[in-house]
Amino acid sequence: MNGRFTLYSVAPVHSTSHTQLDEDTPMQHRLMNTLLATVLALGLSGTGFAALRQDLLAPYASAARAADPAFSGFSAERGKTLYLQTFTGGKPETPSCTSCHGRDTRAAGRTPTGKTIEPVAASVSPARYTDPAKLEKWFKRNCNEVMGRECSAREKGDWLSFVLGQ
Repeated sequence: MNGRFTLYSVAPVHSTSHTQLDEDTPMQHRLMNTLLATVLALGLSGTGFAALRQDLLAPYASAARAADPAFSGFSAERGKTLYLQTFTGGKPETPSCTSCHGRDTRAAGRTPTGKTIEPVAASVSPARYTDPAKLEKWFKRNCNEVMGRECSAREKGDWLSFVLGQ
């Protein structure tokens, strides 16, 4: 035993017949995902998360002000209402956000085809809100499927305010 450790193993590397794994095991994936989530959560806590939140919300605030000069800010309460509301304009199998994401924002959801969806609460899935382009992609898809139209900038900002506070 030479005392060296690999990145993926908690066992020492031996010079005997043991070979290093070429592929990650499911346990290694879980460990790395947990480590990544912890690092992101620590890195996005406090002022780091507040800055990210403002970076995400700023474009929606500008667009909301352009659409309505009386716009005075986003509301997590309106976002919660939007999240829980049932709509009739979208697909029949997805009349609300909760159809797939569930009522508990901190719990995993499930698509109509059975695929697991990570929780929408930022406290549980902080990495979910780090890529504005990806966020916009999901807004476009989900708003059309649930509401039958694109969400307004105010609706996006309200919804984000709600889930970022969860």
